[in-house]
Amino acid sequence: MKIAMLAPISWPIPPSGYGPWEQVACNLTEGLVKLGHEVTLFCAGGSTSPAQVVETVPYSLSTWPEAERIRKRAYDAGTGLLEGPPDARVLEQLHIATCMERAAAGEFDVVHSHLHVHALVFGRLIKCPLVSSLHGAAWVRAAHPIFLAYKELPFVSLSNAERTLLPELNYVATVYNGIPLDSFPFEPTKEDYLLFAGRFAPEKGPAEAIEVAKKSGRRLLMAGLIEEQYRDYYDAKVGPHIDGKNVEYLGLLTQKELAPVYSKAAAVLFMINWCEPCSMVGIEAQASGTPLIGTRFGYLPEIIIDGETGFLVDSVDDAVRAVNKLDNIETANCRTNIETRFSIPVMAKGYDAVYKSLVK
Repeated sequence: MKIAMLAPISWPIPPSGYGPWEQVACNLTEGLVKLGHEVTLFCAGGSTSPAQVVETVPYSLSTWPEAERIRKRAYDAGTGLLEGPPDARVLEQLHIATCMERAAAGEFDVVHSHLHVHALVFGRLIKCPLVSSLHGAAWVRAAHPIFLAYKELPFVSLSNAERTLLPELNYVATVYNGIPLDSFPFEPTKEDYLLFAGRFAPEKGPAEAIEVAKKSGRRLLMAGLIEEQYRDYYDAKVGPHIDGKNVEYLGLLTQKELAPVYSKAAAVLFMINWCEPCSMVGIEAQASGTPLIGTRFGYLPEIIIDGETGFLVDSVDDAVRAVNKLDNIETANCRTNIETRFSIPVMAKGYDAVYKSLVK
């Protein structure tokens, strides 16, 4: 089958640090190529893949040359133009159009978009099905009008929970994210520390993770992206507790750097309060044999088998009690859960079935 994979362009593929949507597109592309499909990956410059790579823009938005990114908008009398930094919206439109023009010419059997809502408007104009993975995009109410305008197009949810964000869409399947198992080797022997990994945003629960660690008397390691839009939250709720001893911030780590941190953690804390669609963190941690302690929001009840691969909790105090029961978890159960449900081959087969059903 000829498949066009339309990846985001915020980060190159594979992403070197943050870039979860790009990572999913990367993993899926790899899995589909191994199944024998002819995949064309539309992505930003600096990307590599076993598929045929089409770099639609010279750099990803996050790695664009700094001199150009910080250039101030100003009139240039020499050129007669308003000069300034690159426009992300223009670059993304160019990216999408490059793929869609080839789809309109009949080059592909299916186009798979990982681009929020931005490719949907082409869905009725091309000659093949346009499949969209949401990646939690329906969480943003402002995006609902365009989703609903194209609700008959085929959507794939990353978890059953994700469908609750916008039930009206035409969900043709649920396919969990898959990871490369070799990158996260199983480690049955754990140390005493707890881990928080992810964006330092209120809905991700980093402040609650700190509270759980302190109440349980455990050291907490923290890793992830500190977003400027949540800088005030970080400075008020998280930063004051980071002392490099009881609570330590490791920075924004790559998957390769995170793997050994996952492997030795007693548990990963997921004190979220939003509908997390299918976080890579939870999957990567369990692949390492590390249990999760998480709330009942989002996909956590779908990945956490309570008492077997972690614990579902309703409060900080519940989480503290769960920390004291971690010795009851058989770490091999965590690994098996990922091997059978959240690996790249399982994900690739899931999407393979979706494509075939739509093309048929």
